[in-house]
Amino acid sequence: MNPQFTDLHYLELTELAALINTGEMSPVAVTHAQLDRIAAMDGELNSYALVTADLAMAQAEAAEAEIAAGRYRGPLHGVPVAVKDLCWTEGLPTAAGMPIYKDYCPTEDATVVRRLKNAGAVLLGKLQLTEGAYSDHHPLITPPRNPWNTDYWPGISSSGPGAATAAGLCYGSLASDTGGSIRWPSAANGVTGLKPTWGRVSRHGVFELAASMDHVGPMARSAADAAALLAAIAGGDPKDPTAIPGPAPDYMAAIRQGIPGMRIGVDTEWNSDDVDPAVQRVLSEAMEVFRALGARIVDVAFPDVAQSVADWSPICAVEAATAHQATYPVRKDEYGPVLASVIEAGGTLSGIDYQKLLLRRLDFRGCVATFFSAVDLLLTPAHPFAPLSLDTIQTLGAQPELILKLQRYTCPFNLSGNPTITLPGGFTESGLPIGFQLVSGHLNEAMLIRAGVAFQSTTAWHRRHPCA
Repeated sequence: MNPQFTDLHYLELTELAALINTGEMSPVAVTHAQLDRIAAMDGELNSYALVTADLAMAQAEAAEAEIAAGRYRGPLHGVPVAVKDLCWTEGLPTAAGMPIYKDYCPTEDATVVRRLKNAGAVLLGKLQLTEGAYSDHHPLITPPRNPWNTDYWPGISSSGPGAATAAGLCYGSLASDTGGSIRWPSAANGVTGLKPTWGRVSRHGVFELAASMDHVGPMARSAADAAALLAAIAGGDPKDPTAIPGPAPDYMAAIRQGIPGMRIGVDTEWNSDDVDPAVQRVLSEAMEVFRALGARIVDVAFPDVAQSVADWSPICAVEAATAHQATYPVRKDEYGPVLASVIEAGGTLSGIDYQKLLLRRLDFRGCVATFFSAVDLLLTPAHPFAPLSLDTIQTLGAQPELILKLQRYTCPFNLSGNPTITLPGGFTESGLPIGFQLVSGHLNEAMLIRAGVAFQSTTAWHRRHPCA
């Protein structure tokens, strides 16, 4: 291995891809190095639910042979990645953070996993998550730890993808987001996360939490890396009728475009109301970077989200109760208390009350669509706090107002289905990462990628890493 690549594990996916394509880097050597790093570090971080070492080495050897023969498939070919353990993997356990599924081995891959394989990616393993992708880890599961400081929150529910991607234990990952589960871990771990438009990425073979709000998307070291991963997995799928038909746009083309003239909306009141000063500072500095890059910063008033934030939980509860009908209440005693409580709540809502929720959701979606006719992007916090300690997180169950505050900038965009990108934007005085969020109109992921790449071309927050 070339001695100049002393921080091989922290190369961006697209940087590694270029070296593999030219033959400067071997997929076999890179995969071996990644497996060694996982073995050395993940005992403390607990980011992996399953390491697929034999499969990874076989895929790396196949990729190396294909590339040597001139059959290069693109930027994921030979690159080691990992997926959240709610994505089916043929013949391998897919537990979704639930001990009742610890021995469940699907007979086919999730569509997103199959597409990663078709792109030539190397699968290092399955990444840990909260139980059923809801808000808490099952009591029998050891939660992942934040590699910046293990006393701090790694985010939910994609805690494993966030920790592994940040710590250099994969070059990118696939995750899911139902109320903030790509955005919170991205912000907490200092990585880039892209939640696509609902339906842009197939959900076939991905365990449901709340089907109408579940989004599958990438977590990566940069916006360019997220674009490469999204390009591989996006597009219509006959196995998922809710997936948007036809091919996705050329997301890799977006990384070569700038943002002069792009209209970025900023709701100053919403972004500052009960928002930590450190987060406000990050937003202010990001706004100045975008202005210097040629974007137009537009003062806006975003539609009120209070009702939508309140409505997210009952909608999620009803859909979660539907998703778990096969195992709950039949195997109720094997569930953790938090997921069990939300399923129980979902079974108590009347049809009339649920219809009221759906009508309010439709109104909100319409208001958001109208909003994005006037601007291209919206700049918001990923969450209003500076990084949260585990001690604080453990009090959330007794502080419903704190939960609503945490969800204020995330779950509205699961209800509306709008795409978002989360970018590292700064650090606290104690050295913990702070992220921010950009939101766009439906199917405008390319605009988010353009803005993310432009921001990261003149800042280096995404190039800071938590450990050697």
